[in-house]
Amino acid sequence: MVETIQWTPAGVVMIDQTRLPLEETYVTCRDYREVAGAIRTMVIRGAPAIGVAAAMGVALGVAQAVPHDLDAQFKLICDTLAATRPTAVNLFWAIKRMKRVYAGVRGRPLEEIRERLIAEANEVRREDIAINRAIGRNGAPLVPDGKTVLTHCNAGALATAGYGTALGVIRAAVEAGKRIDVFADETRPFLQGARLTVWELQQDGIPTTLITDNMAGHFLKSSRIGCVVVGADRIAANGDVANKVGTYSVAVLARENGVPFYVAAPVSTLDLTLASGDAIPIEQRAASEVTEVFGHPVAPAGTRVENPAFDVTPNRYVSAIITERGVARAPYGESLRRLVK
Repeated sequence: MVETIQWTPAGVVMIDQTRLPLEETYVTCRDYREVAGAIRTMVIRGAPAIGVAAAMGVALGVAQAVPHDLDAQFKLICDTLAATRPTAVNLFWAIKRMKRVYAGVRGRPLEEIRERLIAEANEVRREDIAINRAIGRNGAPLVPDGKTVLTHCNAGALATAGYGTALGVIRAAVEAGKRIDVFADETRPFLQGARLTVWELQQDGIPTTLITDNMAGHFLKSSRIGCVVVGADRIAANGDVANKVGTYSVAVLARENGVPFYVAAPVSTLDLTLASGDAIPIEQRAASEVTEVFGHPVAPAGTRVENPAFDVTPNRYVSAIITERGVARAPYGESLRRLVK
């Protein structure tokens, strides 16, 4: 299993997901600003992985802080990391968790504060892997044997500290002996499905077929696909799901063709402060991601572009939300709240 991110004496080491699948390259972030830059530029991406990176970024920042005015330095570290990407709630969840730890040791010797925050960041990583395996165990029974699973974007080991959420469900189904194969949407414009999901599943020897995003409807109508499994970047209290742009279209097509549409995500991705997905902030990314592919123009110069990184799937299209604490079904306003108690 690929090591997405880890703490080392030299700094926070993470696989550079912008270089996959052509190069398996690791970068070392030597201060919190470099961690923030890695999140912003999608060297590391995926909601759970961003959360782990944020926790490690806070720990790294404090590890390099000076005793004078530590509170101000800590605030700057947290604010810098929080400003990187707006949609994935795990980022803010992890920073809030590190703030609680800091509040508990504030005023103690600096070395003790550093050790406690480093330990907590490593615990966030350890917990994430365990949570993903639990999500896989809870989701595997929902995957039909002998059918194809469709997934969109990358919600695998690369999007987490290890094992994955949506791909964790697929991995667990295979480990349980189910005979399945996977269709991976390419996921324009950043091609996470083509570059990352296919690469990951090839490492595991799980049969995988790459399709373009606009082929999903064709195959969902064919009766070949047994279910759709995707990840999430934020889930509102009513079960509306923010995930990589294009997910909403897949969900509508799945409903039209009677195919179950499952969302796999940790409880930390739930944002019960938001009544619905209408309140989820949607990140807008650079026009060049649409007009270019790996630096090669595919549209005329000066083309106007809209590039939302995420869309929101209304809860009526979601068959179930798979978490480490169980499987939630409609009405989500009730079932999701039970999971967080």
